[in-house]
Amino acid sequence: MGEPKDRSLVERRLSYLARRVAELRESGELPTVDVPLGSGPANRHGMPQVPVGQHEVKNWPVLDLGHQPLVGTKEWRLEITGEVEQPVTLDWEAFLALPQTDDESDFHCVTSWSRLDNRWRGVQFRELATLVTPTENARFVLCTGYDSDPGSGESYTTNLPLDRALDPDVLLVHTWDGRPLAREHGGPVRMITPRLYAWKGTKWIKRIEFRAVDRSGFWERRGYSDSAEPWLDDRYRL
Repeated sequence: MGEPKDRSLVERRLSYLARRVAELRESGELPTVDVPLGSGPANRHGMPQVPVGQHEVKNWPVLDLGHQPLVGTKEWRLEITGEVEQPVTLDWEAFLALPQTDDESDFHCVTSWSRLDNRWRGVQFRELATLVTPTENARFVLCTGYDSDPGSGESYTTNLPLDRALDPDVLLVHTWDGRPLAREHGGPVRMITPRLYAWKGTKWIKRIEFRAVDRSGFWERRGYSDSAEPWLDDRYRL
């Protein structure tokens, strides 16, 4: 199948965070010295491994909406739709038949903790984009999980610019540290967004919609940032 039309956006994002900070400093929006971007050694993207306002944890805390759906691999489906030329619904076997990627990355929760050096296995988001071929109108994605708010019944959703979703370390993962992804962490499949706060990675993911116009997700409509850049301490809407 053909390359997605927005593939070139991926390369423009590889050094985004460091470049964005430099731009903000040059414009005067950030001071030119002693900006607390974080701490610890640099990650592979040249940024401090622990972003500003975060602290490292060794465990993996569980945070959710109070409902952990039980979705078996036989029942799990991933619908990819919207501004695409070839919409598709994948079952478990079709998902595992796609090219699989092993990667190591960090996990930054907006509630101020970071778990470092996680080993993942899954499918790159860009592989899914290649599969369905986004149209020229596609600029954003809206992801939906199997979980919902117990009070309102509203499904969990989160929004991303398409170029951020195409970062090469954005994966739909089924394995963590050599083990199947546990239900409490979004198994059988969740999305991870290592260069953004972790709420941008939908747990128990079931649907990806490519969109021409942005639509804020569940937490974004409740005051969380649409952009969610950890090294800019970008947690909430101003």
